[in-house]
Amino acid sequence: MFIQTESTPNPATLKFLPGKEVLREGTADFRDADSARDASPLAGRLFDIPGVTGVFFGYDFITVTKDGPEWQHLKPAILGTIMEHFMSNQPVMASSAPAAETSETEEFYDKADEELVLTIKELLDTRVRPAVAQDGGDITFRGFENGTVFLHMKGSCAGCPSSTATLKHGIQNLLRHFVPEVQQVEQVA
Repeated sequence: MFIQTESTPNPATLKFLPGKEVLREGTADFRDADSARDASPLAGRLFDIPGVTGVFFGYDFITVTKDGPEWQHLKPAILGTIMEHFMSNQPVMASSAPAAETSETEEFYDKADEELVLTIKELLDTRVRPAVAQDGGDITFRGFENGTVFLHMKGSCAGCPSSTATLKHGIQNLLRHFVPEVQQVEQVA
């Protein structure tokens, strides 16, 4: 098994491509070891590596966030853990684990804005999310209120030094261009 790695705009995050499907649908974002152990055998094992502070699963990639040690010290342990996991044919997610995005799927917007929200979501799904996934992250729609679009950033996007620029200059400008009712874009936890 050959696992490729790619750097991301976030220097504390590295993207791992195992050459296999990781999650068939959705994404899973783990920011602490306890939630990871309950939901995913692989995420739990990755958190056992000293210095790992975040794990994110996309369709065909795993993004790992670190603190402290340099990547040259962490990377071999992470590669070994991912390889062992896939070679053992264990599931990535525990069967009793809740669906990947349950706590983050509550959306808020006025029903009168439903057509605008559908346009915003389509733009996010077709233009923004594929580009962000290339960088090892994901962005999901959370709400629309008084001209403001609220988005949740995950994976390498969470805590990335360039995430504010991505939101304000990239996504905000795109949405304003296609949906004039959008005045600004804000990040929510």
